[in-house]
Amino acid sequence: MRQLTFIACFSLCVLAGTAQSITLNNPSFEDEPSDATTPMGWFECTESTTPDIFPGYWGVYEEASDGDTYLGLIIREDRSYEAIGQRTSGKMEIDKCYRFTIDLAHSNNYAGYDAPAKLRIYIGSKKCGKDQMVFQSELIKHEDWKTYLIEFTPIEESNYIFFEAVDKKGIILGSKGNILLDAISSIDICTKA
Repeated sequence: MRQLTFIACFSLCVLAGTAQSITLNNPSFEDEPSDATTPMGWFECTESTTPDIFPGYWGVYEEASDGDTYLGLIIREDRSYEAIGQRTSGKMEIDKCYRFTIDLAHSNNYAGYDAPAKLRIYIGSKKCGKDQMVFQSELIKHEDWKTYLIEFTPIEESNYIFFEAVDKKGIILGSKGNILLDAISSIDICTKA
């Protein structure tokens, strides 16, 4: 009986260990509000990336959806854009379904970068890698925070995630726009309803 109890407990522990959430460092972009600053735990993925930590700069004063601060990414007329990423706490495995949420909004008053933008999310096996696009948002026009669910299945083992701002056609055409990001959840294995 003891041996059966031990096997049952061991099996539960193994199952619990394999179903652990994959987390991000600083998923709500908590840091000192500042312009042209990458939040702690994140790295830039383009030479022109100078994200802003809000509220309080460039005319953007909306409250955070989670915590005290949030991130702003812009697209520019010269076709440059901003992108950030980081290494995840664990690997996203091939052919497994994963899901997470992110809160998105738009500012109509962002120092002239006022056009709506879209968000693209990629996963990859190296820093800033665009191995697989797992999400492209609609054109974000709403100033209030809305939560978006992202579900994806990796086509190769990945342990990096990458977020970039793009214009209304999903490519960089020379618009001056912005997108606001906050409250990224843990990345969990999809559960059946």
